[in-house]
Amino acid sequence: MDIIKQYLPLCWFKLNPLDLPRSFSFLRYNLIFYFIVEFFLQANMTDDPFESFTEVAIETVLTLALIALLLSLNKILYAYVQVSCALVFCSNVVAVTVIPVLVWLTMTENSLSYYVLGFQILWEFLIASYIFMRVLAINWPASFVMALFYFVVTYYGAFGLGQLL
Repeated sequence: MDIIKQYLPLCWFKLNPLDLPRSFSFLRYNLIFYFIVEFFLQANMTDDPFESFTEVAIETVLTLALIALLLSLNKILYAYVQVSCALVFCSNVVAVTVIPVLVWLTMTENSLSYYVLGFQILWEFLIASYIFMRVLAINWPASFVMALFYFVVTYYGAFGLGQLL
């Protein structure tokens, strides 16, 4: 529980992911939770559980591979666990807040629910930008581009590869 308190300020754009503790077990638990939540969200968008499972598995692998590639290109692969934990943990925090909004959106189709969902997607994008900015020591515009690249590769890449299978 203490490690969650250490990683949580990242969701509010505080701390540097490189200063956070390295914990393989925390990464494992985050990945399991990430997979379950993403599978739940994906399964609600599609009616095929096998397709959802495949896309979430591909998305998880692409996320971890892209983090490894970015860190190795910047010669800071030693920070793989912290950066992976940071991105996956923050994604989990946002995903947990997205679930009630999706239920609200599905039940009422209220326009405010769409705005809240859009804000949450923007929040996750900004968190990823912040993490890339701090880890790669780049400016905000470059971190926006990196976050956009990250989301395109992981989400659209998983969708595209899932369609090929």
